[in-house]
This record gives sequence, structure tokens and C-alpha cells, in this order.
Amino acid sequence: MDDQVQSRIAGIVGSSDVMLFMKGTPIFPQCGFSSTAIQILERLGVHFDTVDVLRDPEVRAGVKIYSDWPTVPQLYVKGEFVGGSDIMMEMYESGELAELLVDKGIARAA
Repeated sequence: MDDQVQSRIAGIVGSSDVMLFMKGTPIFPQCGFSSTAIQILERLGVHFDTVDVLRDPEVRAGVKIYSDWPTVPQLYVKGEFVGGSDIMMEMYESGELAELLVDKGIARAA
């Protein structure tokens, strides 16, 4: 993958404490997995940003290489890859995701 695309993805990941690469938008997710990821983050009450990979084919392909993870959505917390919606769900149900956010100093949205 093009180094320029990878640099751009690194910049996106670093631009927010909680970044979700997804299909669609939080208001109009374009797949069930992205919808699940949004619901989890909203229930946790944290501020997060998103990137709609359907709008940029280079980012859609590049983020899979960046993370070495074959699917979208992908969650990053403080620049670290957490996982996709299945991992997010497991971590949410066990309390690990909330704990990770607290450990990383991510405050609940006001």
C-alpha cells in the first residue's frame, strides 16, 4: 500500500482519542457491524470520531493493512488498534472496554 495513504491513516488515527473507521456515518451506518460499534460507543458515553471508509477507497483498503485486520469497522483508542465490532462487543459485555477507556484517560462525554 502507498506510504502516503498509510501516513494519512496514521494522521487520522492520531487525530482523536477514540477513532472508529466504519461504513457509513454514526447517524446512518451502512452495515450491521458498524451500527453495533456505534451503539457500543454511544452506550459508553465517550466522545468519538469516525471515518466513513465508503467515501475513500484508498482508506478503506489501507486501514486493513495499517491494522493488519481484514474487516471494518475498526476501533482505535489513543492511537492503538482495539479491534472490530465482535471484539468491541466482547470487551463491552465483560467491562474491559469501559476499563480500557478509563485507563487511557478517556472521559465520558458531558
